Amino acid sequence: MISFGATQVILALFFAELGYSDSRIGLFFTLTLAGDVFVGILLTLVADRVGRRRVLWMGSALMIASGLVFAYCENFWLLLVAAIVGVVSTMGGDFGPFRAIEESILSQLTTPQTRPDVLAWYVTISTWGSSVGSEISGRTVQALSVQRQWSLVNSYHILFLGYAIMGLVNAGMMLLLSDACEVDSAPSSYKQVAQADEADDDSAIELDDHNLPPETPYKRTPSALPVPTSEGSWLSKWFSAISGPTRSIMYRLWFLLAADSVADGMVPYTYCNYFLDQNSHPLKSTLGDITSISYLLAAMSSVFAGPLSRRIGLINTMVFTHVPSSAAVLLFGLSSTLWINVILLFIRAGLNNMDQAPRAAFIAAVVKPEERTAVMGITSTIRTMAAMIGPSITGLLASGDRFWLAFTVAGALRLAYDFGLYAMFVNMKLHKHEQTPANAEVTAERRVSMGDEGSGGNTTHV
Repeated sequence: MISFGATQVILALFFAELGYSDSRIGLFFTLTLAGDVFVGILLTLVADRVGRRRVLWMGSALMIASGLVFAYCENFWLLLVAAIVGVVSTMGGDFGPFRAIEESILSQLTTPQTRPDVLAWYVTISTWGSSVGSEISGRTVQALSVQRQWSLVNSYHILFLGYAIMGLVNAGMMLLLSDACEVDSAPSSYKQVAQADEADDDSAIELDDHNLPPETPYKRTPSALPVPTSEGSWLSKWFSAISGPTRSIMYRLWFLLAADSVADGMVPYTYCNYFLDQNSHPLKSTLGDITSISYLLAAMSSVFAGPLSRRIGLINTMVFTHVPSSAAVLLFGLSSTLWINVILLFIRAGLNNMDQAPRAAFIAAVVKPEERTAVMGITSTIRTMAAMIGPSITGLLASGDRFWLAFTVAGALRLAYDFGLYAMFVNMKLHKHEQTPANAEVTAERRVSMGDEGSGGNTTHV
C-alpha cells in the first residue's frame, strides 16, 4: 500500500505532464480497471484450487513488471498494456483484483466475534501505508524537481521504479504466509450452521450433520459447495458455486455497490489531486502532504470501525459514517478555494474507509464460509466493472470544463447507495451459517429434540 499511495498522487499528473488530454487520461483509467476485472475473474476462479498464496505471489510479480514499464516508457499504449496486464492502482486500496483473496483469507482465519476488528485493522494498516507512500511521493518529486532540477517526468519515473522495488519486497513477504491461508486448511473444529438452498425463509436454519453417526466428528469440507459442471460458460460455473439464498441477498447488495463504485470511479483520490492542481496550483510537496494527511485520517478512523460496528451494528456503521463522506464529495467541486476543498477532502477521507471493514464482515456474515471466495470475488469484479465507467465520464466532463460536475454527480450516487443500503439491509439477520453463541443454543436444542424424536420412534415400534 506504500507503493499504491505513492502512485495515487502522481498518476494523473504523470499523464498530464506527458501531454495527454483529460479524455485520454480517463480512457486509461477505464481500460486499466477493465484489466482488473479480467484479472480478478481469472484469479477468483483459480485461487482456491491453485493456492491463495501462489496467486498473491503472482500478483507481486505483475506489480514488478508494470512498475518497470512505467519507470522506463512514455508511450501511452505501452503504459496502457502494462497497466491492464500488470498491477497498477488507479482507484486506491478499495479496488483491485487481489483484495477479495486477502479478505477471504482473513475471514477464514477469524471468528464472527473477532472478524470486524481484524478487518478494520487490515483497512487501517493498508491506509496508513498509503499515507506514508503519498508523503514520500510528494517530497520525492519536490526534492528531485526543485533541488536537483530534474524534470517532473523523470521525477515520476523514479517513483515508478520504487513501485517495482516494493513489488519485489511484497513478493518476498508472500513467501512467509503459512498453510492456514489456504481453503483446505480450515480447522475442522470450526462448525457451521448451514442454510438449505431451497428454503424460502431467510431465517431458516438447517443442520447438515444430523445424519452423521455419533462417533463421526463434524467436519467442514468444501463438499458443501456445489461442484460446477464442465458445461456452460465460466459465468454460470462461477454463480453455480453460490447457493440460491445467498444470491438473493447479494443481488441487492451488488446493485447498490455498483452505484457506489461508479461514483468512486468518477472521483478517485488521484482525480482529486488533479483537480486541486488545476484549480489552485499547490506545490507538489503540498499536494503530497494533503494526500498523506487524508490517508492518515482514513487510517485513524478505520480503527474505530470494529468497535462501532459491534455497538450499533454493521449496516448502521456503514451508513452513518458514509453519508457525511458522500456529502463532502458532492460539495468538493463547487468551491475553487484551496482550503475549503482540502477540508472537504479530509472529511471524505476521514470517514470514507469506515465502511470497508463492516462491509467485508457483513458479506462474510450472510454467506456460507465455503462461498466466501466466490462471493467476494464477484463483489470485487462487479465493483471494478462499475468503477471503470467513472473515469471516462470524468475525463469527458473535464475536457469540457465541467470537471466540478463529476464530484456533484458522484456525491449524489454515493448518497443513493447509503440510503438504499439502510432501507434494504438494516434488519437482516447475520451469522446464520456460523457457530456463534446464539446459533450454538439453537443447535443444541435441535439435537436434543431430534434425540427425543428418535427415542420416541423406537418406543412406538417396540
